[in-house]
Parts: sequence; structure tokens; C-alpha cells
Amino acid sequence: MLFIYYPKCSTCRKAKKWLDENGFEYDEQHIVEDNPDYDQLKALYEKSGLPLKRFFNTSGGIYREMQLKDKLTDMSEEEQLNLLASEGMLVKRPIIETESICLTGFRQKEWEEKLK
Repeated sequence: MLFIYYPKCSTCRKAKKWLDENGFEYDEQHIVEDNPDYDQLKALYEKSGLPLKRFFNTSGGIYREMQLKDKLTDMSEEEQLNLLASEGMLVKRPIIETESICLTGFRQKEWEEKLK
């Protein structure tokens, strides 16, 4: 299991605490120091079955500064993945990946259903 997170993010800390309390073993990937590259993001996106927009941190300052809300619809999948790969703070976090699933953001009920 891979846990992609940003340590200063309160949601990531809650998710990490939940994983630890429930006895999950996982590898950590710091989203800023080791930002997922294009290939990793594409694989996560494909495994998740989610719309690519769900991989963007829509509440983040960089997302708002770049006015991506209005631009994403005109961007290709490749352009969006390249953008995500260029800046870790644009990526929705945390991300959890197992052999069969990928989840973005921490919604405890969803994690309980899909990881247990």
C-alpha cells in the first residue's frame, strides 16, 4: 500500500492516524519532496476510475492562482497530467493506492468500505 501525503495537511494527518490505528502497513511518499511524475499519476488515475479533475487540489492556493477551474475543461488529459506532475501542491491529497484501488482525499467511511 502506498500513502501519498503532505505532512502539514490536517486531512493527511487524520488519514495517517486512521491507517495506523487500523493496523495498515504502508509506504509513504511526500507529495512535495517526491511529487508523482506523469507516469505514476496516469497509472493512479486509470486505476481509480475517477474523473481526472478529482486529482486536483481544488481548494489549494496554486489552483486558484492559476484559475484552473476555468482552464481544465479546455486542457487535454495529457496537459492536465503534466500540470499535476509539475507541482505537488496541485495534487489532491492524500492518495492511497493498493494493488487494486486508488482513492483520493480522505473520507473515512469510503476508506473503511474499500480498504477493510
